[in-house]
Amino acid sequence: MDIDQETATALGFPKPHYINVERERRWLCERVPTELIVASEQISDLYVTGARLRLRAARPLDGGPPMLRLTRKADVDRHTRLISSIYLPEDEFAVLSACLKGVTLTKLRHRLTAPAGVAMCVDVFLGALDGLALVEAEFKTMDALHAFPTPAFCAREVTTDLRFTGGRLVAEGLPKDV
Repeated sequence: MDIDQETATALGFPKPHYINVERERRWLCERVPTELIVASEQISDLYVTGARLRLRAARPLDGGPPMLRLTRKADVDRHTRLISSIYLPEDEFAVLSACLKGVTLTKLRHRLTAPAGVAMCVDVFLGALDGLALVEAEFKTMDALHAFPTPAFCAREVTTDLRFTGGRLVAEGLPKDV
């Protein structure tokens, strides 16, 4: 982890061995690069009211086992966030789903082949955000993040535009200039 412990503690993450660091860039997607898709899943995110918690069900379209988790995120800066997750079996996920209050966002996530050290996906939003597609790329280092070129299938970068974060999209809807 390259985040100092004082910053992590101030954001509510006092134990560094339970923290993952996410370094990310996001772009509006002009077209889904179907030739690069290696896996797809439907994701349902419940953004818990009054908290930085998200309850996620990621269900592979090929029928594989779901990935169910409760996640807490906190932004260090616009490229970097701290994450801690608890992975859940179906029965415990159902308990939390029934008792947590919030707003749900649904999307199809297409995982893409990408250069080594980069995890890329295209999120195609459903429901109220229908028509929005965002490309996300995650990086192991800040140097890799800054060196990465904008993919050819992307329109404009929205990493620093907070309107394109999941929590803001679910609360405020599609930005008017999309």
